[in-house]
This record gives sequence, structure tokens and C-alpha cells, in this order.
Amino acid sequence: MLDDLDLTLEELLKLELPATLAGQVSISFATPDSDLATKVQLPAIDLFLYDVRENVELRDSEWLVERQNNGTATKKRPPVRVDCSYAITVWPADRADAQTEHRLLGEVMKVLLRYRKIPAKFLQGNLKGQSPPMRTSALLSSQLQSLGEFWQAMGGKPKVTLNYTVTVSVEVEEAAETLPVVFEKRI
Repeated sequence: MLDDLDLTLEELLKLELPATLAGQVSISFATPDSDLATKVQLPAIDLFLYDVRENVELRDSEWLVERQNNGTATKKRPPVRVDCSYAITVWPADRADAQTEHRLLGEVMKVLLRYRKIPAKFLQGNLKGQSPPMRTSALLSSQLQSLGEFWQAMGGKPKVTLNYTVTVSVEVEEAAETLPVVFEKRI
């Protein structure tokens, strides 16, 4: 599922970035460490998935019940909502070129702010047809304790970083329980 989320975000950026940029930058999901420049073709937009956790505010304890035409109903647990947080950075071909880095990051920011929910046309793999729709939040404070400590752990110098979180639904039960439908109550 996380690989489908990566493909979805890649598709979103490829189709929504200005055409002049989309063909000139590579999109990476690598760890943004000091070796990143040797792993990807520069300039690059790097989306590093750094945190995955259940969104307990969206937890739903109600069972999903679907009536069937044969007088039965199926009962299953609702999907678990999971927040996937990305640290997004831009790596220009010339590492000292802050203007290009900021321009590219600004274009990425505009694309991400355009959608509060990722439209169905961008969804890839198992994310197609997901319900409820995948909501997003951009530019909110990150789940990281300290960006300075993050960059120190990555072995690199601090970079401008966009935080982007996508909430996906994770189906946790494969089998649904089938029960007869009750039509009357007798006391």
C-alpha cells in the first residue's frame, strides 16, 4: 500500500507540475542523506516517508453493515485511517543554487496545496476506489521532534523541508461476517 501511495504522489507531481519542470526533474523517495546526490538524477524532488501512524481522531468503531438482495447482511470493521508523513526536499543540480531549489520547492508547494483530497484520477494500485477519499495536509508542523536533529541524523546540512501528510484507509479484515437480516421484533 505504501508503494501505491508513492506512485500516486509521483503521478500527482508529474501531471500537475508545470510541463517545463516535470520533464527536467526526477522524483525520488530515497533517504535525504548526504549520499542522495549520487543515488538520483539531479535536479530531484525527494519525498521521504518518515512517519506512519494511526489517525486516532478519525477512528471509527461502528461496524459497516451492507444489506444484500438475498435477505442477509454483511458486517465488517471499518478501515483504519493512517497518516503517512513525508519530508519533501528539492536537490538542484548545483547544490549551491538556492534560487533554483526555492523555485522548484515553491512549484511543488503549489501543487500540494491545490488538493485537500487527492483526486481519483491520480490514485494508483490498491488506492483506486478508496473510501473515504484520501485527505491531505500540507505545511503543518511535522511529527519530527526537531528538524535540526533530523538533518544531523541524516548526516547532511539542513535544507528547506515541506511537511506533507496523506491519510489513507487500511482494510484490516479480509472476511466479512454474513448474517440474516431481522425484519420484525416480537416481545
